[in-house]
Amino acid sequence: MTTSTTQPAASDSNNTSHSSPDTHAPTRSWLPVAAVAVTLLLWASAFVAIRHLGHDFSPGALSLGRLLVGSLCLGVVALSRGLPRPTGREWVSIIAIGVLWFGVYNVALNEGERRVDAGTAAMLIQISPVLVAVLAAMFLAERFTGYLTIGLALAFGGVAVISLSTSSGADRDLVGVALCLVAAVVYSVSLILQKPLVARLSAVHVTWLACTVGAVACLPFAPTLISETADAPASSIVWEIYLGVFPTAIAFTTYAFALKTMSASSLGVTTYLVPPITIVLGLIFLGEAPPAIAYVGGALALVGVAVARRKPKALAEVPPQPA
Repeated sequence: MTTSTTQPAASDSNNTSHSSPDTHAPTRSWLPVAAVAVTLLLWASAFVAIRHLGHDFSPGALSLGRLLVGSLCLGVVALSRGLPRPTGREWVSIIAIGVLWFGVYNVALNEGERRVDAGTAAMLIQISPVLVAVLAAMFLAERFTGYLTIGLALAFGGVAVISLSTSSGADRDLVGVALCLVAAVVYSVSLILQKPLVARLSAVHVTWLACTVGAVACLPFAPTLISETADAPASSIVWEIYLGVFPTAIAFTTYAFALKTMSASSLGVTTYLVPPITIVLGLIFLGEAPPAIAYVGGALALVGVAVARRKPKALAEVPPQPA
């Protein structure tokens, strides 16, 4: 009697221990996808916020205010998890990311969008996934697969359709074009630098340190920020805080978290979804209805991202060889 009751209990215990990982594995596998979704939505909303703030804040002041708020919010969370301990080489990468991605990128893009129309700026920025894929193949030993090549072409074509359909045909300032290209390049380089960092350090620590470095780099704009904040309406100050908390502190952290489990090239191509999302948000919050052809471009971008994220069947089906 005792034996018969003990054996099922042990069997149940074993079954529970084996089924537990299976129960939680799907949740863990969806976390990077959820992190990417949050990032893209918040980054798309940043275009709406920046458009609203363009009349009240200059590019440098807007960048500094956003980074100060983001650094403060990230610091509270990061320090509650202990002090990060980057190595000397990691500090070099963090400083480079802070100056390039958080500093140069924001200022260049803000100023570039003042000189070229929104469609042209979006088209120029979205060359970054191509640069990321090339740099990842060169420096991170990531495979430049056929699916990735086709997906890049489809997604880039979708963004081209969107940008051309929404372009007003105004004169394009060569300085503005150059600034948008600079923003695309520094974003691509920063993503490659960040990939090895998040393999050892937490995403929130890396983002906090880089954001703080970017804020320090933008400190020369402090006098302008003070004077413009004093003259700005309360609604614009709220939008500035929103930029610092959500598209900066939260979105950059979720992006760094996703980079832990995804290749840089696959993650980079997901930014092609930002223009379609921005169109929807612009329609809701700014009352800007894009031409019908822009929706075709959005659908093409979605298909491109889906294709780029596919893995070659040969890699998935070949079992590992015994040692």
